[in-house]
Amino acid sequence: MSTVRGFFVPKTATGRSSLIPAPPWYYSGDLLTVEYRTDPARVAELLPEPLRLADEDPGAVAVIWADWQSCSTGGEELLDPVRSQYKECFVVVRCSYQGRTFSRCVYIWVDKDFAIARGIHQGYPKKLGSIHLTRPHPYGQAAPRIGEGGLFGATLAAADRRLAQAAVRLREPSANNGFVNGHPMLHHRWLPSIETDGELALDELIVTSGASFEGGQPWAGDAELTLFDAPTEELAALTVDEIIGGYFRQVGVSWNGGSLLESGTSGAQGTGP
Repeated sequence: MSTVRGFFVPKTATGRSSLIPAPPWYYSGDLLTVEYRTDPARVAELLPEPLRLADEDPGAVAVIWADWQSCSTGGEELLDPVRSQYKECFVVVRCSYQGRTFSRCVYIWVDKDFAIARGIHQGYPKKLGSIHLTRPHPYGQAAPRIGEGGLFGATLAAADRRLAQAAVRLREPSANNGFVNGHPMLHHRWLPSIETDGELALDELIVTSGASFEGGQPWAGDAELTLFDAPTEELAALTVDEIIGGYFRQVGVSWNGGSLLESGTSGAQGTGP
């Protein structure tokens, strides 16, 4: 009997084919954030047991576009950029659990398979999408500067439908790049049972946060955000009722696991509508 190796599928005799290596994982990238307020009832619909709405500003939402370069220990992916570069757009709300406020990603789209695999491990509900955002550059006329007047655009599409578009014009330095995504992430890890009984084989409530963080000066600005309906997406239900602001920041983070809070208590259905 052979011994197969690898942090993720496919497992092989050497483990070299694994879609992702073991953590820690390192990320460097640009973040364009638009924060806004929606009806808190729409946020509540996305919070399974035992989560509740955040006590303060419960309808606050952040839509974040990220242009990442990532790698594992040793950084070998950086010399093979197709394995390190990807973009994503993720939607974050806040929630309450046992009296503490957490951030929670309720929707997220990425453009590489390895990013989806990492999301499965971390509890992010990742789907494939087409994500684009304006890149800054200090020279020439084909890119904005990170500073007053810098104008950034971003788009998100999936399954041939545009889901979101945004524009942010930077105005001034900021103390942060928003508040909605400023807490540890509270996620569920779910896996339906192989039996057709609607039960879950995996039902974990977990918390994760960055193992390390460094970042450049955040900039705040005026933002526009439009969401579009689509047959298989529900992002537009989080209607844009009031824009809070837009932000741009360059960051570097690392991730190296999380903590299990409880199991088998979400009440989620494993299969079916």
